[in-house]
Amino acid sequence: MTLRTPEHTPDSLAATVPDGALLALPPDNSLPSVALARALVRRGAKRLRLLGVPVSGFATDLLIGAGCVAEVQTSAVSLGEAGFAPRFSAALKAGTITVRDATCPAIHSMLQATEKGVPFMALRGLIGSDILRNRPDWKVVPNPMGDGVSDPIVLLPALSPDVALIHGVMADEAGNVWVGRRRECATLAHASQRVLATVERLVPGDMLEDERLAPGCISGTYIEAVAVAERGAWPVALLDEYAFDAAHVAEYARLAKTEAGFAEYLDRYVLNQQAQAAAE
Repeated sequence: MTLRTPEHTPDSLAATVPDGALLALPPDNSLPSVALARALVRRGAKRLRLLGVPVSGFATDLLIGAGCVAEVQTSAVSLGEAGFAPRFSAALKAGTITVRDATCPAIHSMLQATEKGVPFMALRGLIGSDILRNRPDWKVVPNPMGDGVSDPIVLLPALSPDVALIHGVMADEAGNVWVGRRRECATLAHASQRVLATVERLVPGDMLEDERLAPGCISGTYIEAVAVAERGAWPVALLDEYAFDAAHVAEYARLAKTEAGFAEYLDRYVLNQQAQAAAE
């Protein structure tokens, strides 16, 4: 049952995420809850296994820098125009995290397998790539619908994250969360064991009863808990609500090049919540 009480905060939701969880985050252009990532840093989460759906961005780098992450499975980690993700790059070089290479179609396919209730999905485009050398859990088999010899195909196992973190524009009294056109978030919600959502605001009624809003909703059936976090995707964009804060991400990229600079960033924008609110 969806928890919809106004007492929920990002910090109270982060307290329910166990150390070592397989934690799924959408990319910077598809509604990640950066507010929950910051709350996990404040909680001191450990040994998280992050899944980029399908790529990883600002929130992932923040969690890695704060020492919350043991493993990352993703097709890329990037800050976009701000360049490489500095804390990810440093952790990779230092060998303090494990990276499991994937591709965008592969991650989506594994989640779709769980969504459809099947043990695997087949994908052809991986054939001939080096990535298969590093993914023994991805099986190359003869196409059972072909001649069994000349037509190999890759089978990808179903994947079900322990927890998914998303940020929507609004949630209603029924616990539905509106994500607009970002229907990939619905697949993530369907495939995950738990979904924790932050939203800009709560609205009355049931959006699934509104013909205009229903197509952009994730049903409250799939949402465990919702907390209001104004500008909870910041510094990344949120649909038509607010734009990507390129200046802030550039500042982060500059500071996070060093451990001392990253610590300064945490003190200023994550641990000091009043300063964070002022920056937003």
